[in-house]
Amino acid sequence: MDFRIAQQDMLFALRVAGAPAEDQALLCDLLPPVARLAETELGPLDPVGDRIGAAFADGTVTMPPGFVAFYRQWVEGGWNLVDVPERWGGLGLPLSVAAPLMETWTSACMAFGLAPVLTQGAMEVLLTHGDEALQAAWIPSLTAGTCMATMALTEPMAGSDLNLIRTRAERAGDGRYRLFGQKMFITYGDHDLTDNIAHLVLARLPDGAPGSRGLSLFLVPKWLPDAAGDLRQRNDVHCLGIEHKMGLHASPTCTMGFGEHGGAVGWLIGREHQGLSCMFTMMNRARLATGLQGVAVAARATQAAETYARQRVQGSASRGGAPAPILAHPDVRRMLTDMRARTTAIRLIAYSAAVAIDRSHNAGDADQRQAALDRASLLTPIVKAFCSDTAIDIASTCIQVHGGAGYVEETGVARHLRDVRITAIYEGTNGIQAIDLVQRKIVQAGGSAIRALLAELRMEAGAATAIDEPALRDCAPLLTDALDAIAGTVDWLLEKQRTDADRLAGATPFLDMLGRTLGAALLLRGAMMNPTPETPIDINWLARHFCWTYLAPVPAIARRVRQGAALLPPVSA
Repeated sequence: MDFRIAQQDMLFALRVAGAPAEDQALLCDLLPPVARLAETELGPLDPVGDRIGAAFADGTVTMPPGFVAFYRQWVEGGWNLVDVPERWGGLGLPLSVAAPLMETWTSACMAFGLAPVLTQGAMEVLLTHGDEALQAAWIPSLTAGTCMATMALTEPMAGSDLNLIRTRAERAGDGRYRLFGQKMFITYGDHDLTDNIAHLVLARLPDGAPGSRGLSLFLVPKWLPDAAGDLRQRNDVHCLGIEHKMGLHASPTCTMGFGEHGGAVGWLIGREHQGLSCMFTMMNRARLATGLQGVAVAARATQAAETYARQRVQGSASRGGAPAPILAHPDVRRMLTDMRARTTAIRLIAYSAAVAIDRSHNAGDADQRQAALDRASLLTPIVKAFCSDTAIDIASTCIQVHGGAGYVEETGVARHLRDVRITAIYEGTNGIQAIDLVQRKIVQAGGSAIRALLAELRMEAGAATAIDEPALRDCAPLLTDALDAIAGTVDWLLEKQRTDADRLAGATPFLDMLGRTLGAALLLRGAMMNPTPETPIDINWLARHFCWTYLAPVPAIARRVRQGAALLPPVSA
């Protein structure tokens, strides 16, 4: 099934998100060659990887046909270096440019797109928390593409609750450590794309406190380099098997054993007992990437549905009329408009988070950088959860547009739903993202971050009241009502006498409210901006559809949130 990267939509979204003009121009230059490589070389591997999958035999994982060759081509093109700092041989591009490129690879093949995310996250952890010796030892091979990285947190008895981690670490006396334990659900835990794999492992030292505060973070490689950097000694870390999953068949999800033969050698990252704070550097990046994965799959599913609706002739557009493509039927047009509007909305949200992260690094003064950091922190759980939940719905609607053909694997669209379903689960379930939002993100600095966002969105609502087109102008009161509902709900959540049960019972619908409102405001912003060649010709229709379908119900959702735990039956014995 042919597809095309939505280059114009990406450029439009970056402009609406407020990226600097030079970043927009840079993306305009980079997208064509990236899209061409994704469409012609990586895209055809997607169905192959889904059908054949990664294979495990004799403790070794091999990738499906074509993946190793493409990875080498991808590295030779320098595409693994886009946001690596220049002092380490990278291009040093801002995240607002790297994010659309990440979306491009993922849209072509989500199973492949997962791999670089983990390696880029590991480099960020090393650059932020690693000492100079550790950076010098490992960043060159990570940037050269000869080593990839994993994030090894989950264990058989420790999933979302990292307090229960049992993997232990012992000081070896030579500045190194030895690790013992088992990790599971490790993405790209073993493969033949690279010679070496660096596992970032959470483990507990003997004097580590109980719970997550006693965890430390270690870099544990598959192969131990000698003084010359040659990989001659295998470390005591082994793949014990791979999962047989619903989707992402080409992405090996591994159970890893550490220290079964004397201890896996590792190096400490950061300080002892502060591993979780180090790991959050990688996890926050992964959560943004997960939202972008949702955008990528939603875009591909939308394109597939639009193509099929133009080609599939069934029924007539009017009584007694000639047979017509199903695109002519109002309910099919409703589904297609819904898919396109929601895909545009979540892309705008994700790119806005990327722009905020860039500003947190390079804004003019410390106050501006802190405000941008607060905005990025607030948006991260929304990007992860709202974008992924929305993408799952869009992938399901794609199957519905295809009818019975969509339910048949040979058509190829069921794969999108099978692949994207995991995005609501990994990197912290979407329920955990909602809990993080109501317990931490809206509380930080007395609620200043959420109130600053609401104030900015009220400016969009005010501008919308002056739009010349009446149909768009009618959306302004919907946005104002939604913002009023959110503001009241924030006050309710921040009340000191509010119980945790009340807050948590409404956490997921509260996050949904914010995602809907932010998406609608950004769509209206895009509709109000002076059109450019990248502006979608249907932007007004998309904004109106999203506002009336997803923004209008927000006040009702707010009333549900404020019911708190009163809507939940007691836990039975």
